[in-house]
Amino acid sequence: MDIQAMMKQAQQMQERLKKQMADMRVEATAGGGMVTVVVTGDKLLQSITIDPEIVSSDDVEMLQDLILAAINDAHRKVDDQLGQQMQGLMGGLKIPGF
Repeated sequence: MDIQAMMKQAQQMQERLKKQMADMRVEATAGGGMVTVVVTGDKLLQSITIDPEIVSSDDVEMLQDLILAAINDAHRKVDDQLGQQMQGLMGGLKIPGF
C-alpha cells in the first residue's frame, strides 16, 4: 500500500469519526437522577434537566455541584465511546492516548 492510499484512508476515517461525533448524544445523571444532562460527541451541552424538588435557595451549592458532576460524567462517557470507536476504526490497533 502506498503512502497516498494510506493518507486517503486516514482522511476517510477522520471524516467518519467527525460524523459519528456530531451524531452522538450522551446522557449522564447526578444525585440519583436529580440532574440530567445531554452532551454531543464534541462535548457541547445540549440540555439540562433539574428535578424541581431539589431547587432551593437554601442549597444552591449542592445544585451547582450536581450539575458539574453530571456534565463531567457525560464528558467521560463521550471520551469512552470515542475511544471504543477509534479502536474499531483502527481494527483493534492500540495507539497510546486512545
